[in-house]
Amino acid sequence: MKPRGWAFAGLACGLLGGVIAFAPAAWLASAVATQTQGRLLLADARGTVWAGSARMLLSGGADSRDAVALPGRLLWSLGLHGMALELRARQACCIAGTLRLQVRPGFGRLALTLPAPAADAAPALIGQWPLSWLAGLGTPWNTLQLGGQLALSSPGLRLESVQGRWRLAGSATFDLQDVASRVSRLAPLGSYRLVLEGGAAGGAPALLRLSTLQGALQLQADGQWSTGGLRLRGEARAAPGTEAALDNLLNIIGRRNGALSVLSIG
Repeated sequence: MKPRGWAFAGLACGLLGGVIAFAPAAWLASAVATQTQGRLLLADARGTVWAGSARMLLSGGADSRDAVALPGRLLWSLGLHGMALELRARQACCIAGTLRLQVRPGFGRLALTLPAPAADAAPALIGQWPLSWLAGLGTPWNTLQLGGQLALSSPGLRLESVQGRWRLAGSATFDLQDVASRVSRLAPLGSYRLVLEGGAAGGAPALLRLSTLQGALQLQADGQWSTGGLRLRGEARAAPGTEAALDNLLNIIGRRNGALSVLSIG
């Protein structure tokens, strides 16, 4: 190659390196919005893809007027961890300490790994989020206007996409604490636990189990999560003595069958 050719090649490599090193945070925000169909938004993104911050919003998607932001800003950094990228995220309102998520891209595949805690430790608390945040997703959450907290913990989790098909290994527990709703005079309604378990075999759907920890509104459901989406079937009922107070809510959340409300999602 002639000297001038080497010069142009060096300039091109330098420009490419500069673009990669200083890729704006807005590029990451755009990718997240696209992958979530506009339901999770990183608004007012600042900094770069590698070190930045943004406000986290939930939205009903394109043309939705519903959008709710978490307080404060999400702070992140992205760097190498062995053969993978490691995302480190912090948010004072909601994330417990620093969230570490390893991202391993490949040909036709993408793996996201939430590292397991030490062998002698309890499942790690990932964070706590206000249930009122869900109102940003639109119907039915903007009608229910939930109160309470969602706490997420996990002993380790791996989510992998292979040629567009997602599979899950590990488990996660979602504790819904002191749940309330504006469509019910009774508050709180109760506390609940949703457990997500990875499929027993490669490609098998992940299993879901919803149970009541305590409270007047009794919920029970089982289901699956897979590439095809979420499927959950169960029932809701009022604890003895609370039937009148919960009648309207039971009509809203499912199909009435006598004292029961039949739950069906997906």
